[in-house]
Amino acid sequence: MKTVTIHQAKTNLSQLIEQACQGEEIVIARGPKPVVRLVPVSTVKGNRQPGALRGKFRVGKEFFEPLSPEELERWE
Repeated sequence: MKTVTIHQAKTNLSQLIEQACQGEEIVIARGPKPVVRLVPVSTVKGNRQPGALRGKFRVGKEFFEPLSPEELERWE
């Protein structure tokens, strides 16, 4: 992981973008505090197929049961 200041990021943005695209994690800090991570935008490879994960995992019966009053309260 590489950490740079905001000033360094402004000065070397093109190089930092290239490094991030190559897989290096770049963190931009304001003073000693990290505030931003520079990462490449991922692209979807291939076509997504509905049902492609069918049979890969199971959902238990409890998933479909109503939530308890305590759990419902946490969602409010």
